[in-house]
Amino acid sequence: MNEKKQTSYPKDKINILLLENISDLAVQNFKRAGYESIRKLNGALPEEELIKEIKDVHLLGIRSKSQITKKVLDAAKKLQSVGCFCIGVNQVDLDSATSHGVTVFNAPYSNTRSVAELVIGLAIMLIRRIPDKNKAAHEGKWMKEAKGSYELRGKTLGIIGYGNIGAQVSVLAEAFGMKVLFYDILTKLPLGNAQSRKSLKDLLQESDVVTLHVPETPETMNMINKNSLKHVKKGAILINYARGEVVDLEALRQAIVAGQIAGAAVDVYPIEPEKNGDVFQTPLQNLPNVILTPHIGGSTEEAQANIGEDVSSKLIHFLETGTTTGSHSVPELALPLQAGTHRILHIHNNVPGVLSQINTLLSTHNINILGQYLKTNDQIGYVVLDIDKNLSKNAAELLKGVKETIKVRMLY
Repeated sequence: MNEKKQTSYPKDKINILLLENISDLAVQNFKRAGYESIRKLNGALPEEELIKEIKDVHLLGIRSKSQITKKVLDAAKKLQSVGCFCIGVNQVDLDSATSHGVTVFNAPYSNTRSVAELVIGLAIMLIRRIPDKNKAAHEGKWMKEAKGSYELRGKTLGIIGYGNIGAQVSVLAEAFGMKVLFYDILTKLPLGNAQSRKSLKDLLQESDVVTLHVPETPETMNMINKNSLKHVKKGAILINYARGEVVDLEALRQAIVAGQIAGAAVDVYPIEPEKNGDVFQTPLQNLPNVILTPHIGGSTEEAQANIGEDVSSKLIHFLETGTTTGSHSVPELALPLQAGTHRILHIHNNVPGVLSQINTLLSTHNINILGQYLKTNDQIGYVVLDIDKNLSKNAAELLKGVKETIKVRMLY
C-alpha cells in the first residue's frame, strides 16, 4: 500500500476555496505543493451562500469582508482550517472555530511596511495641507502659500498601539527627525529613541501628529471620542489606519470644524461597503484637509504577495505536518517529523483524563507510540501522535472512540 492510499486526506481530494481575490501567489503555492482542487472567487459571500458552498471545503481562505459565523462553521463538516489573508481574525467566530477543532491562521506581519509607509506619507501630506491645495488646483485655483504648512522634522508623533505596525512607524518617523511617543496597555520595549507615555491623555496633549494602531476590542471602541479629543493638542493631525470602531467619526468631524484638529486621514470605518462601486458615506466627507481612503492601508502588490505566501504556507504545513504555530484557535505546537511512523492528529475537549484514555487504548491494542505532544487551551486539547508504522493501521479509528473527541485525522 503506498503513502497516498494510507493518508486519510490525499491531496487530490483536498478542496480549497479562496474568497475576496486572494493573491495568485497563494494559488501557486498550493499547486506547487500538489493541491489541484482550488476554487478562487473575487468577492466575499453572504452567510447563506457561504453555508451552501462550504460543506465540502477542507481549506477556506478569506480576507476582511467574509464573516465566518457559527452557522457557517456548523455547516462546514469537512473544514480543517481557515486562512485569514490579512492582519486580523475578528471576522471569524474564534470560539466556534475552536470548539469545532478548526485552525485559524492569519498574517500579522506581512503588510506592516505597507501601512507604515503610507502613514508617514499621509502625515507629510496633511501637515503641508496638500489635500486643500490639490483640490484647488483641480478646480483651477492657485494656492501658492506657506501659511499653515509645516515640516515633519522636529514635530512630535504620538503612536497609540506600539505593536508590529506602530513600531515600524516609529522607526520611519525618527528617520524624518521626529520625536516619537507611544502609548500601549502592555509594556513594550521602545525602538530607537521612542518614549512611552503612561496615559492616552498625556500622549494626546504632547503630539503634533497622532496615529492609531490598535486592534478592535471592547476597550478600544471609540477610544478617540468627544472627551479624548478635548485633550488633543490644538492644530494636531489625526490618522486612523487601524480599525473602524476606534474613532467616533462624528466627534472627529466636530473637532475638525471647530479647528481643534487641523487635518485627518481615515482608512477604516464602522460600516464599509460590501464591494467596489457601492455607495459610501461618512461624516468626514467634504471637510478641509481630510484624506479618506477605502480600507487600502495594506493593499500593495508586495503586501498581498507576502500575505499569500505566509498564510498558504501555514495552511500547507498544518495539512502535511500538523503544525499549528500561529493558530488562533487550536493550541500552537510543532513536532519534528519522524521516519517510519504514521502521524495522527487528535483534537478533543479539554477535560482531565483524555491523554490517559488515548495511551491506554493504544497500549491495549499493542500500538507503539514513538512520539507524542499535547497542548491545551481553555476549550480544547491538541495531541500529535507518531505511531509505529507497522502497528498503526487501526489507530485512527480507535482514537475516534475516545470520549470528548472533536476531530481525528491521519496525516501519513
